[in-house]
Amino acid sequence: MKKLIKVVGAIVENDNNEILCALRSPKMSLPNMWEFPGGKVEKGENLSQAIEREIREELGCTVVASDVFNDNTHEYDTFIVNLITVKCKLVSGTPTANEHSKLIWLKRDNLTSLKWAPADIPAVEQLVSEKV
Repeated sequence: MKKLIKVVGAIVENDNNEILCALRSPKMSLPNMWEFPGGKVEKGENLSQAIEREIREELGCTVVASDVFNDNTHEYDTFIVNLITVKCKLVSGTPTANEHSKLIWLKRDNLTSLKWAPADIPAVEQLVSEKV
């Protein structure tokens, strides 16, 4: 039986209505695919605590979580991911690619130009269709 992994991803939007996108490094699973930064929800954490901790650890900046944006379960070859994306506001620091190969800010209209990890695609499609 495949293991179910509960993961939280941050949808961080800047003042120019651009979304933060993170490129997975060659050392990660799903190498060289784009994702919303985040990670596993640890035991005893709620979604807000998990995403705020993950962003601090991965990107060296501080975000505050607001609303759950998208909840998607995707089955990969060897495991199943329940990815819950959460809208977040950057409150201090500048996101830095410590674990990822690259970070970029993109307008919603350009998000589909990237090669996204399959679990992230429903959130990308929802963002693109969202009116701001």
